[in-house]
Order: sequence, then C-alpha cells, then structure tokens
Amino acid sequence: MVDYPERWEIDDDPSLDEAALLEMLRAMLEIRGLEDEIQRAFTKDLVRGSTHLCTGQEAAVVGACSVLRTTDSMVCTYRGHGAVLAKGASLAATFAEIVGRETGLCGGKGGSMHLTDAGVGAYGSFAIVGAHLPIANGLALAARQQGSDAVSLCFFGDGSTNIGAFHESLNLAAVWSLPVIFFCENNLYGEYTAWRATARVDRLADRAGSYGMPGVRIDGNDVIAVRRATGQAVERARAGEGPTLIEAVTYRHRGHSRTDPAKYRPDGELERWLKVDPIRRLENLLATRGVSPERLQEITAAARDAVRDAVEEALSAAPPRLEALYEDVYA
Repeated sequence: MVDYPERWEIDDDPSLDEAALLEMLRAMLEIRGLEDEIQRAFTKDLVRGSTHLCTGQEAAVVGACSVLRTTDSMVCTYRGHGAVLAKGASLAATFAEIVGRETGLCGGKGGSMHLTDAGVGAYGSFAIVGAHLPIANGLALAARQQGSDAVSLCFFGDGSTNIGAFHESLNLAAVWSLPVIFFCENNLYGEYTAWRATARVDRLADRAGSYGMPGVRIDGNDVIAVRRATGQAVERARAGEGPTLIEAVTYRHRGHSRTDPAKYRPDGELERWLKVDPIRRLENLLATRGVSPERLQEITAAARDAVRDAVEEALSAAPPRLEALYEDVYA
C-alpha cells in the first residue's frame, strides 16, 4: 500500500453539518498559525530548547479530538502543540508556556515538550518516546475505577511502535479491556529514519491483531476519515469493548525539529504531500458544499486574528518568578 493519498478529494459525511466542518477548519488553521509563530519565536531566541512542529498533521489531532468530551483524557508526544490545542487548551497559554512566561499552561516551566492542561483533559505531552502509552492505560483504568465512561486517547508516532512500552501497553489494555484509543500518527519518519526501514509490516495497524484488538489504517490528512474512525473507536471503548489501534498516515511539512533540514527525504516527496495538504482539502470540500470563498476567508482571518492576539498576550506576560522554581515539586 502506498503511504500517501492517491486523490485530492476527501469523503464527505452528510451527518456533519456545515458548522461542524467550519469548526474543524478553524481549529486546524489556528494550530498551523500558532506553529508558524512558534517557528518565528525560535528564530528570535524566545524559545529555550528545541521545538517539534506538527505542521501538516493538523487533520489527525483535530479529527480525533473532535469526538472527545472534556472529561475524556488525552496524552501525546513532544510534537504535541496541535494535540493540546485540539483538546481545548488556550492559544495564549500554550504559546506562553513555549516562550517561558508565567501565564503558560505550566507556569512557563515546562516548555514546548511538556504541555499539560488537566482542565480540558490534556494530561501532558511527553519528551521520552513512548513513555506516555502506559500513562494512557492508567488514565483509562482510573476512569473505570471511578465509574466513569470516559475514554483515554493516546497519540504517538510510528517510531514508538518498535519499543517495549508500545507492546506492553497494547497487550495490557487488551487483557483488561481498557477504554483506550491508541492513535499512531504515522508521518513516515521516526526522527530521521523512514519507518519502512525499521519495520517489516506493510501496515502498522496490523500489529493490533497480536493483541486481539481492532486495527485500522486511515488517511490521516482527511479530517473526516479521522473523525469517523476515532468516533467508532470511542463508541467501542465507552461500551466496554476495549481498545482500538488507529494508524493515521500523514506527513510533517518540516524537519524533525527546528535544526533538521530534512535532507533525507526523497526528491519530490514533500511536494507530493503538499498537494494533499489537510487544510486545503477541507476547504475544497466546503467549497463543493456551497460555502462561499468569502466565508472561508472570514474563517481564515478569524483564526489569524486569534493567533495574533494570543501571541501578543503571551509575550506581554512576565517570565516565572525565581521562587516558582520550588513550587509544584511535590504533591
């Protein structure tokens, strides 16, 4: 199976009204806009450490989180700015955290790779590859113990599927029938290595069969396909039918991190994926539904203004107080 969409069109879903589609478009535009601002902030030396942008992968996080409730939990990777925003975190507080301001999600002390907002169910982005898969199980088990029907959504990359935590977590979730959705954002590269150089399976989703859970491979640049597959997995989980593995094939437009020029990519690969940009595809679908160019321009302008206001608000805040170094160390 090829690793990129073979056609421009995405499958429409008549059950989704125009408002729902426009809301997903707005969320995707805000994520991309903020990622662009994070890139600019890094070049101005406003960001300590590195940054890992999800530009190009917006459909995966927005489509998946669109079917969750605030009471559902979500954990993600260090490429998690978009996932945290899609779960409901504030644009301003997210950017403030990344540039180290006291109004940030974690008081400006966590930074780009440690974004957490328990108030919206975003229980952390994690810098260690695969470290959060067992935590997703723990969140799911906690929901069950509390008598809740909340589910746990876990984003991770293709590189995580070759480490022990992946196999142990999927096996335990299956054995205990935990309400977890394991969501693999397969962007074709684990840092600088093509995933097909590290795995002999054609579909990472097929690994689900080893643990007796459903596995599905989808076009991760089709926000509607992502929403549909995740919605079905969420329904199974809430009904007590256990976990699901979703492999969403997508692509990051930039290198692994700020300092990576991505020269390992074959000639023409990036250009091919840019032709199936998830935002442009959704805009195209909305146009076929009769949404006017003016309305689409309004959504784009509103997202741009929201990002601009968030950046201004974040940069106007002060860095953390020195005394904050000793706060939140122990429960």
